[in-house]
Amino acid sequence: MARLLRISLVFVQAVCNHLACKPPNKTLAKQRYHTEEAYVLQIAPFIFKLHTVLLWLSAAIETVSALLYYTGASLSPALSAHLDAVTCQSSRSLLTPMFVTGVIVSALGAFIRLRCFQELGELFTFDLTIHPNHKLVTSGFYKYVRHPSYTGSLLLIMGLTFSHLTPGSWAVECSALGPVGSYLLWAAWWTWSLSVAKSRAVAEDSELRKRFGEEWDAYAARVKFWLIPGLL
Repeated sequence: MARLLRISLVFVQAVCNHLACKPPNKTLAKQRYHTEEAYVLQIAPFIFKLHTVLLWLSAAIETVSALLYYTGASLSPALSAHLDAVTCQSSRSLLTPMFVTGVIVSALGAFIRLRCFQELGELFTFDLTIHPNHKLVTSGFYKYVRHPSYTGSLLLIMGLTFSHLTPGSWAVECSALGPVGSYLLWAAWWTWSLSVAKSRAVAEDSELRKRFGEEWDAYAARVKFWLIPGLL
């Protein structure tokens, strides 16, 4: 039962990630700004695509692991041993507290991002752009922080690392990363994500202030924080 629940949660997380990382609108090059940003910070759309692929790969591995568990007796010893070497199903924990917490946190992050997609409509692009009919959106989560979609992104990434880069996960138990490599990747991923959020938040604030003037100043005075009310 625990195996089936784990597979279900992995698929839930993969779907949440897929929806949150799929651009709601195309970017028109002529509408972009902040193109002078360091290249390593401009690759966020590519990173979203990358961990979408990795999440679906993880779901596939979990499915193979479960099939091996339930049908292993009917397979040849050689094939069974080979599949177990790939999935490490016999040595991995099924439902660790960190794994379950990660699924919940990433689902919350995806929900926040999807609500931001809905709130901004055609204005939401993965590259920084100014639409010809741009307006200042102050409803929904934008009533509480100025950049809630980045809050959602950070929660999503936090959830993914909790689930897939902690003891009991495939990356820690089976891959070449091991515990130390997984924690280093976690730290690098988190540092990069915070750097992207900060760089973009500063650029967006500056551009919106130029475009909306006093309307923006009033909004910024009312909503003081970027990501977390009262904290950041």
